[in-house]
Amino acid sequence: MSQGLTIGDLSARTGLAVSAIRFYETHGIVAPVRNAGGHRRYGRHDLRRLSFVMAAQQLGFPLAEIASHMKTLSADKAPSKADWTRISKGFRRDIDARIKALEDLRDKLDGCIGCGCLSLKSCALYNPADVKGQSGTGPRNLAHFSG
Repeated sequence: MSQGLTIGDLSARTGLAVSAIRFYETHGIVAPVRNAGGHRRYGRHDLRRLSFVMAAQQLGFPLAEIASHMKTLSADKAPSKADWTRISKGFRRDIDARIKALEDLRDKLDGCIGCGCLSLKSCALYNPADVKGQSGTGPRNLAHFSG
């Protein structure tokens, strides 16, 4: 990286605030080098890294999980197709599980969710005497959706 991108360049290209880029730096997402004047310089590959993180966060992945995947990549070069394929397999499993959970939620939403409210006529059938409350608080039939 002879000259590299300034943090302002990276901000303009990604749409991220400079403070957000610094935040991602503290989590090991990007690792700039310092020039002779002590200024951060980023590689073009950091554009891809930040774009990937932004997309993964929009899908609801926590930053810690994203960062753990990103740490398996070389910090000083663009990820290869094989790198992205390897990382995407882990995300794909989680996305498939989320899709399944959302489908289950959609299919159960108009019925009993095991909350113990006893306000629906069907609660007497699905949750008589609030027996689901014995296994914990909240919507017991949907508890697996909250992580």
